[in-house]
Amino acid sequence: MNDNAHTTLRRARSGDGQAVFDVTRHSVRELAKGHYSAEQIAGWMGNRTPDTYEALIAKGLMVVAEQDDRVVGFVDSEPGEVTRLFLLAGAAGSGLGKVLLEIGIQNARQDHDGPIKVESTINAEGFYRRHGFRMVERGYFSHGVGGEPIEIVHMEL
Repeated sequence: MNDNAHTTLRRARSGDGQAVFDVTRHSVRELAKGHYSAEQIAGWMGNRTPDTYEALIAKGLMVVAEQDDRVVGFVDSEPGEVTRLFLLAGAAGSGLGKVLLEIGIQNARQDHDGPIKVESTINAEGFYRRHGFRMVERGYFSHGVGGEPIEIVHMEL
């Protein structure tokens, strides 16, 4: 799954909610497990469903990465913030995260002139630092929908 030469990037569309939900769930289970408790991982998705992601897709700023017609990652933004960036574990470390982050930053700059924010998970803090973000403060996830509190790092570019 690490071959970015066969990766297609496209705007997420109606019907992608299940795939985006699955990428998020699998990413959290595999990439965050060494940084968060089993209880935090178990409750991370809260009451999210594929329909939760369909509503986000409808806003029009989510971009997905596909390999062999399978969604392996995505990024979502709103003005001033990269709100979500998740990859399947097999795609992590391939450079795809950087590509998605660049798209997310570009989308977050639409209708926004100030700093770009991100709420980084503990395991992704180094990734965001390598791409120019700096820590503002530590806190808890504000986009969550239930479950055990998730420690994050508020960062800005």
